[in-house]
Amino acid sequence: MPTGDCWDTGNRCAPATSEQIRRLLAEGVPGCIHCRPDTSLGVID
Repeated sequence: MPTGDCWDTGNRCAPATSEQIRRLLAEGVPGCIHCRPDTSLGVID
């Protein structure tokens, strides 16, 4: 499960909740290529 601690965010991003991630992925926003929240949450295209 994503915990909002992706190593590649630096100061650019804020953590997202699992619900926010699911909504954004459903809207077509690509997931992070480093922490792969889509895989962690079991969201399949």
